[in-house]
Amino acid sequence: MGSEFSLLLLDKKEGVTSFSSLYPVKKEHKGEKVGHAGTLDKFASGLMVVFIGTATRLNPVFSSFGKKYRGRLAFGTETDTLDPEGTVVKESDYIPTLKEIEEVLPSFIGKQLQTPPLYSALHVDGKRAYQIARKGEELEMKPREIEISSLDIVSYTDGVLEFETKVSKGTYIRSLARDIAYRLNSCGHLVGLRRLEVGPYTLDDIGKDTYYLLDKTNLFSTVEMDVKERKSVDNGAQLSKHIISDTAPSKPYCFVTMDNKPYGIGEKGEKFKFLARF
Repeated sequence: MGSEFSLLLLDKKEGVTSFSSLYPVKKEHKGEKVGHAGTLDKFASGLMVVFIGTATRLNPVFSSFGKKYRGRLAFGTETDTLDPEGTVVKESDYIPTLKEIEEVLPSFIGKQLQTPPLYSALHVDGKRAYQIARKGEELEMKPREIEISSLDIVSYTDGVLEFETKVSKGTYIRSLARDIAYRLNSCGHLVGLRRLEVGPYTLDDIGKDTYYLLDKTNLFSTVEMDVKERKSVDNGAQLSKHIISDTAPSKPYCFVTMDNKPYGIGEKGEKFKFLARF
């Protein structure tokens, strides 16, 4: 096939963009496509799923995974970016008590509409929202449906709430922090954020190989191909008729084997596509 197929997990550091954090990967895999599933803000750190070569075709699947974060919300001031890099635009003398926070947080669990931050990479009329916001132009962000499955207090000290939350694709933790503060008759912004999980992956999975990472998604079956059709497989031909067995036909992707030995990765559908060799 002439193209690599691999996944790796990174622990992005604070103070660098998601794009910049991929430079070492791009340098090591020169000539290959490199992408990732889910941007992290510059001030944030944590888990990123990176695709190399033809593995970028799996981006839509991995981007749909839910995520788990640990955040720190400082009450009393709100910035235009809702994070520590912005300018303070609102202040409140009221700092909620721990009891008040405990009473309010359960109301955020479940499906709901959330308004994304003005400073985000979402497209509005063909431009990135943050580009419009930086120019001071009028901008209205449309609410989107998201889901929060858990929201737990880790600690609360000197007006700073540390929390952990599991959320659906498209959820902005900066917006969640803003909304928690508003519901408590205060204002606030995120002063720290770390992504702990993406779908089935945790920070402990960093360093694991591609086969392990793919298998952990539970989206892959094992398909045995006729070894006589090795050339057709390598050339990316329509291969459905060459399948000898499939351990789970309903799963969308598969590990291709020949003579019961690992051979590569395939994508099922109306036409079976061979994505890459191991």
